[in-house]
Amino acid sequence: MGGAPAEVVFGELQQRTAEQLFRTLGELKGGAMKVGQALSIFEAALPEDLAAPYRDQLTRLQDSAPPMPTITVREILARELGADYRSHLTDLDPVPAAAASIGQVHRARWDGRDVAVKVQYPGAADALRSDLRQLSRVARSLGPAFPGIDVKPLVEELQARVEEELDYHLEAEAQRVFAAEYAGDPSILVPDVVAVASQVLVTEWVDSPASLAQVIRDGTQEERDHYGELYVRFMFGGPARTGMLHADPHPGNFRLLPQADGSPGRLGVLDYGAVARLPERSLPRAYGSLIRIACLDDYDQLVEALRDEGFIKENVRVDADRLRSYLAPFIEPARSETFTFSRAWMQEQFKRINDPRGDAYPVMMRLNLPPAYLLIHRTWVGGVGVLSQLGATLPFRQILEESLPGFAE
Repeated sequence: MGGAPAEVVFGELQQRTAEQLFRTLGELKGGAMKVGQALSIFEAALPEDLAAPYRDQLTRLQDSAPPMPTITVREILARELGADYRSHLTDLDPVPAAAASIGQVHRARWDGRDVAVKVQYPGAADALRSDLRQLSRVARSLGPAFPGIDVKPLVEELQARVEEELDYHLEAEAQRVFAAEYAGDPSILVPDVVAVASQVLVTEWVDSPASLAQVIRDGTQEERDHYGELYVRFMFGGPARTGMLHADPHPGNFRLLPQADGSPGRLGVLDYGAVARLPERSLPRAYGSLIRIACLDDYDQLVEALRDEGFIKENVRVDADRLRSYLAPFIEPARSETFTFSRAWMQEQFKRINDPRGDAYPVMMRLNLPPAYLLIHRTWVGGVGVLSQLGATLPFRQILEESLPGFAE
């Protein structure tokens, strides 16, 4: 009606919708914000014509979100750290350096040194718990639709892990372990904890020009490969060193630390709220063994091994050939000396497993996820999404052989 071509009008409408999506998810915080951050990782799986208009706004959620007022921040600091908190904390920047699902981060100084001050949003804990209660109610009705999945214990595990994310004392405890283990590491920097209260966490400041999200947007291939490899090595190597898995893989938590000449350097790793505390003090040996069996193409054995680990329920039958059809493309990175992750590869897998006419879809619907593997699975799948956004070429098999228990046996 206005005389503009339809495709131009549609493009402008998509852009306005994307901007509204960023504002809405960012301002809602809590569960909605977490959904937005998850979407920002998995947009790599969506067809280009669908994902492209929303990509910039979703990836902004990896670095930032609309902030809460400075006066609210100061009220929380006084309540949590005491009325005399200014005797330690000075030069608080009113503009947040980062804002995420349950808190935002400000740069300041503590007893003369640069620090990051994370402040939990008022009401964020109650809102997130409410979201989870709603999820629990929905899950009860979804059970019959997913006969292979034991939904109730998964939701209970998710609720327990989110409760841990809300506890800054637990987060500080985990971060101190990682910081001590990685002190002086040539590839990874973990800032140490300076002070902690129920809704405030003060840590060392990481002086970084950008996060991994910046490399996703416009990094060179050298940067994509270099930081992608450090990202994977931390993901798989951290558990054996600390007994814990950093389970929040979104790019905003990974900061670039280039060398003096501007070439790629170390990777700074932030946010230890989502951490899997591993009973074996490493990734489960069975996890590596399952991937190794799949790489050997012994899918009859794999069916039995998956059943032993609880991935296939006792009363569910899974055909070995269909399991091969479902898993083989996902196993491809572990079978190659080097593998290039890409949006095209991720989109192909997403399309394949969601095609009801194919062999993969019915298998996906019959596989269970044991609660003990929930955070591991979240980290693995999220990590693959980030690597696909990066378009990184990696010695993936070698990294698994060096870091994943049970894989090289």
